[in-house]
Amino acid sequence: MTKQYETEFIKIIENDIWMMDILSVVRDLQLKDCWVGAGFVRNKIWDEKHKISRTKLNDIDVIYFDTSNSTKAFDIKIENKLKSANSNLNWSVKNQSRMHLRNRHKPYANCNEAISFWPETATAIAVRLNFKNQIEYIAPYGLEDLFSLLVRPTPKFDLTMYTSRIEKKRWKEKWTKLKIVIN
Repeated sequence: MTKQYETEFIKIIENDIWMMDILSVVRDLQLKDCWVGAGFVRNKIWDEKHKISRTKLNDIDVIYFDTSNSTKAFDIKIENKLKSANSNLNWSVKNQSRMHLRNRHKPYANCNEAISFWPETATAIAVRLNFKNQIEYIAPYGLEDLFSLLVRPTPKFDLTMYTSRIEKKRWKEKWTKLKIVIN
């Protein structure tokens, strides 16, 4: 089943000029282990599955992993570069090499491990465009929940925070076919 989802996943993104432009801009930053994830990916697939036009994003989550410069100031510098490239978007840049401190975890090894701590399995997915113009992705929990419209917490996320987040996001109002698991 994963291969079927993978092919469809890549095709959906490749056919979206807006997404491809964003991925190209982010790729050209040449950051280590760099990806665009969360709502950028999740919302696109949910929109496709609900046959609705693009849902407005709060921000574009750009993540990377670089232990050589893990200051917030450097993230802001990257955000400013991205704003210069496209000022119409709300860019959010975070070096995952320091996010373990905020989350009170042991240090992460890379972006794949870092996003395994994100709230929902359908959110813990990120994509990038490589220098051969091919889509690559990381998805520690796979693509099945995303395509099945299943919202459930990742095993590593706090359930109280997850429940609060689900209530605040009100996703079922936008995407009525979602199946939300509250444990």
